[in-house]
Amino acid sequence: MSISLEREGAVGIIRFDRPDKLNALTLAMYEELAAAFAEVREDPAIAAAVLTGRGDRAFCVGADLGESIPALAEGRFDISHWDGAHQKHTELYKPVIGAVNGLCLGGGFEILLSCDLRIACEHAEFQLPEPAVGVVPAGGTLVRLTRQIPYAWAMRLLLLAERIGAREALGYGLLNEVVPAEELLPTALAWAERLAGLSATALATIKESVLRLANLPPEEAFHSEALYGQRAFTSADAVEGLAAFREKRSPVFPSRGQQR
Repeated sequence: MSISLEREGAVGIIRFDRPDKLNALTLAMYEELAAAFAEVREDPAIAAAVLTGRGDRAFCVGADLGESIPALAEGRFDISHWDGAHQKHTELYKPVIGAVNGLCLGGGFEILLSCDLRIACEHAEFQLPEPAVGVVPAGGTLVRLTRQIPYAWAMRLLLLAERIGAREALGYGLLNEVVPAEELLPTALAWAERLAGLSATALATIKESVLRLANLPPEEAFHSEALYGQRAFTSADAVEGLAAFREKRSPVFPSRGQQR
C-alpha cells in the first residue's frame, strides 16, 4: 500500500507513502486514496482528516509519468475513474486539512485544491506543469482553481506552468498558513483536534452547503441555505450547544458521541 491511513485520536492521517518516488501517484494509489477518503467518511470515530506526504521532500508530485499518464494518453484509462481521489462529486463532508511537506506538483496540487484547509512548510513548492508535456490538469483544477483564487493568478499558474514557493502560494490565497517544517504536522493536527471539539453536524452542514450551493442562482441558493440552516438549528447538537452556553459549560455534542 502506497497510501496509508492512520488514526490519532479523532483524527485520520492520510499519507502519500512513496517517498523514494517523491510520492508520485501510481494507478493503484489513486484507488487507495479514494478508499482512504471513503473510510474517513464512513468511520464515525474520525472527526477530521490530515492529508500529507511521507518524507521531507514532497507532498506529491502528481501522476507517475511512467504509468499513470501513459495509461491516460493511450486511452487505456478514463480520468473519471480518479474522481474519488480528486474528491469530485464528494460526499465527504468532514474537514480535510492538506499539510504540504515539500513539492506539490501536478496531480498533487490538484488534490490539495480539494482540501478545505491548507498549510505548507516554508520549503514547499507548487506547480501545474501539465502544458509542458502536452496535457492538462483535469483532476478538478480546471473547475476549482478559478473559483478559489483570482482569475488572473489562476491563469498564470495554468498557462505559464510556473513554479511558485510557499509564501507566494499564500499570497495567491492557495494556503491558510506557512510554517517551519518541524511545525507542519503538529499545526495541522492541532487544527484537526480543534475541529474534533466542534459540532460534527454543524461542520458537515457548512461543508456540504458550501460545495452544493456555489453554482446555484442567488435566489435558489438562499432558499437552499435556509434549509441547511434549519437542519442545523433543529439538531440535537444545537439543543446541547445552546444549553451549554446558558449553563456556562463546555458542550458535549451528541454527534461526537462515538469519538469519546
